[in-house]
Amino acid sequence: MKYIIAIIKPFKLEEVRELLSELGIKGMTISEVKGYGRQKGHAELYRGAEYEVNFLPKVKIELAICDEQLESVMQVIMQATDTGKVGDGKIFVFELLQAVRIRTGESGDEAL
Repeated sequence: MKYIIAIIKPFKLEEVRELLSELGIKGMTISEVKGYGRQKGHAELYRGAEYEVNFLPKVKIELAICDEQLESVMQVIMQATDTGKVGDGKIFVFELLQAVRIRTGESGDEAL
């Protein structure tokens, strides 16, 4: 099993969700987060004063998948979020040692 964390632009979330759903991904966790990478923030004007926005709004998607789904899930996320501009996001993949569905006690791939 794999655990994927994808950090993406907020306006790309719905497209990613739809495409993952088509792949048979049954659930995910979404968090609104702030951060920066190569984008490094930007300057904004508020009530006549300019200030730096160092942390940009992003969406963090977390999902647990079977090993066989990894390549297709990564392709879908990259396809949906690629604008060709700095700040499109990142995908992190971790080994998932165990998953348990609390209600039924199912574990491993069956719990996903």
